[in-house]
Amino acid sequence: MKNLKTSQFRFDGKKKFLIADNPTQITNFYTDEADHTRQLDDLAARMDQAQNRMHADGHYGLLVVLQAMDAAGKDSSIRRIFKGVNPSRFQIAPFKKPAKEDLSHDFLWRFWQELPERGQIGVFNRSYYEEVLALRVHPDRLSQQMIPPGLLPKDEKMLWKQRFGDIVHFEDYLFRNGFPIVKFYLNVDKEEQGKRLIARLEDTQKQWKLSESDLEEREFWPNYLQAYEDTINATATRQNPWYVIPSDDRPNQQLIIASVITELLESLPVDFPTTDPKEAEQLIKKIKKQDS
Repeated sequence: MKNLKTSQFRFDGKKKFLIADNPTQITNFYTDEADHTRQLDDLAARMDQAQNRMHADGHYGLLVVLQAMDAAGKDSSIRRIFKGVNPSRFQIAPFKKPAKEDLSHDFLWRFWQELPERGQIGVFNRSYYEEVLALRVHPDRLSQQMIPPGLLPKDEKMLWKQRFGDIVHFEDYLFRNGFPIVKFYLNVDKEEQGKRLIARLEDTQKQWKLSESDLEEREFWPNYLQAYEDTINATATRQNPWYVIPSDDRPNQQLIIASVITELLESLPVDFPTTDPKEAEQLIKKIKKQDS
């Protein structure tokens, strides 16, 4: 993958993100299915080894955030990318609409409950970013959160600015505690999404994934794109950047995401703890004595 430079997909606040300037389809980083599988397997092996070091070291954890419109490939990417990771050191949290208990707490509460521990990789399939995406497109849902009216800004723009600030502070806090966050926006074309939704409806084993409300959300496509653009610009930082992934081609998408995560894990200042040679020698003698 000598031509795959992950930095071209990275947004860390240094430059303005414009969704119109970021393609949903680019030249493939693989030649055929066999080449794609080989590259993904190589990345999986590297990721597993890097995660083993992180787990043994015990100081760091990693949070991966996946955000996208429906049918952009979140589930399939999770299945393929993390297939080589030790399942005991990996956790995934899919977030749907908030339940009654969630709405009885602050808007970040339910996400705190699912954060990974040190040594683990945690994946959020959708996340707290829905609080500045779906809610921005449907601000009428804010009333469900029971926020005291006197604390809600009269200017809606100020509300989103405050929430962007809350999220950035939340992520900075996690970073300072050894939990870097890597955030992916899977950028899929509306027409490509439509093809995938039709394919779901034509497959009896996948029809359950689609509801009338999902189709209703497509009516707000421009609103969501604007919300994503504003959100990425407001929350992309050097410590916790966004990666905008061209997602019309799923194999390409998987290779890019796997490369970003592997590079990040390999960059962490962690290593396997070692035992003092004399202590190790004594332990070996003890084991041999036990077996004699």
